[in-house]
Amino acid sequence: MKKYDIEELAEKLDRCRNKNLDDVKLEDVDEISSIKIDRRKSKEERILDFLTKVKNPYIFKVKGKLVRIRFSNTDRTAEDCLTKVLENLYR
Repeated sequence: MKKYDIEELAEKLDRCRNKNLDDVKLEDVDEISSIKIDRRKSKEERILDFLTKVKNPYIFKVKGKLVRIRFSNTDRTAEDCLTKVLENLYR
């Protein structure tokens, strides 16, 4: 396994987590499709590779559009949330 500076990555996450979108320039944000991750690596290594390669793991572009992701501190997964949305739409 490649060596990663976990402390540095944790600091990067803290710094990037609360970045204000008003302070973000579109040209300074990664296009998510340009971030290449080796799928043969373990899940943990893929996550660490992504965090190492991307400028801000919370803010990126998808086809030129600015996208911001946030996570709640709960046990609910993204799949749980999407399932609930679909159940509410199709009741």
